[in-house]
Amino acid sequence: MSEGSGPVADGSGTVIPPAAPGKRSLVVAAGLAPRPRPTGGVGRSTLPFLRAVNRQVSNRFAALLLAAIVVAGVAVFHSGGGTLMGQQIRNAMVLGAIYALVAIGYTMVYGIIELINFAHGDVFTLSGFYAIIFADKLRLDSLATSSFTGLVLALLILFPLSMVAAGLTGMAIERVAYRRLRDAPRLAPLITAIGVSFVIEGVMLVKFGPDNTATHNANWITGTAFQVGGVSVGTKDIFVVGMALALMFGLGAFVRGTRLGKAMRATAQDRSAALLCGININRTISVTFFIGSALAAAAAIIYSINYGDVKWNLGFRLGIIAFTAAVLGGIGNIVGAGVGGFLIGIIYVFGGSLAGGEWSESLIFAVLVLILTFRPVGLFGVDVTTRA
Repeated sequence: MSEGSGPVADGSGTVIPPAAPGKRSLVVAAGLAPRPRPTGGVGRSTLPFLRAVNRQVSNRFAALLLAAIVVAGVAVFHSGGGTLMGQQIRNAMVLGAIYALVAIGYTMVYGIIELINFAHGDVFTLSGFYAIIFADKLRLDSLATSSFTGLVLALLILFPLSMVAAGLTGMAIERVAYRRLRDAPRLAPLITAIGVSFVIEGVMLVKFGPDNTATHNANWITGTAFQVGGVSVGTKDIFVVGMALALMFGLGAFVRGTRLGKAMRATAQDRSAALLCGININRTISVTFFIGSALAAAAAIIYSINYGDVKWNLGFRLGIIAFTAAVLGGIGNIVGAGVGGFLIGIIYVFGGSLAGGEWSESLIFAVLVLILTFRPVGLFGVDVTTRA
């Protein structure tokens, strides 16, 4: 617009005054006028609907997930009858128990220092090799298969030794790799956790080889506990689920009722306030890594007894699935991680039965995408200040 030009009217009839005499406007005056907004359009009419759908799905995510599981169960029953559905439920409980124990380790560490410890799955695998070494050096195979008393003694020896070794490994990882990065930007400890994972995998690959390693304790527990219709529930199945539940309830009692458990909850709620109250933060975090790694060792022993072999890269795949279970239940929530582990076991088994085994893991990660989209806090997710 040049100096001295007259008033300009925009499309709506609004008159734009001319620039002051002696001054040159840098923008055409008509372009400064408010533009009328369109009154219709597909986007404007669809967006509120999509927001409402997203809100409803977020609020009812647990019910929708449960409904999907029920529909899958009905479909399995329709395709294979009650026997197949019973067998799949048994398999899902066994697999879910292992996922739950590993997921609790993930969620404990995140609840304290807000770190996704991607090396946790490899600690699980390393604990399986610890158990093989202890069983071989102490000749526990012959003891466990000699009698019921021998089996109990072998388990009482193998579980504490492997859990202590794994716990010390977790404490060493925290002390060497994570402690100095505790106040660093979140990307630094995350990359470090991935690096620690690769280091542990490399050590196991060099030490134990690329093939499956037999654990020799798959025949420790045999026999059928009971039979319902055409479904046989083995003693081993009862042992796996029972041990997982006992460890989870024991951990819950420890966190709720002990002085150290209260320190862990206080550190999870507010680390600075816990420090001002006299809580030893470094010791509390180290104990958290010890307990989480010890639970991973228990899961590794249960896995080796149930499946009979361990491989150097087993923890990567199983750890990612257990991480999905922790996110499903509510990362930072111990009860949620346990429930999420069993739910992921059900999704894995039922989904594989209906869509084919090659789709099992794809379905799990599809569930992960849905969780992060509609309910990022998980089924039992709470505010950060009350998550412990």
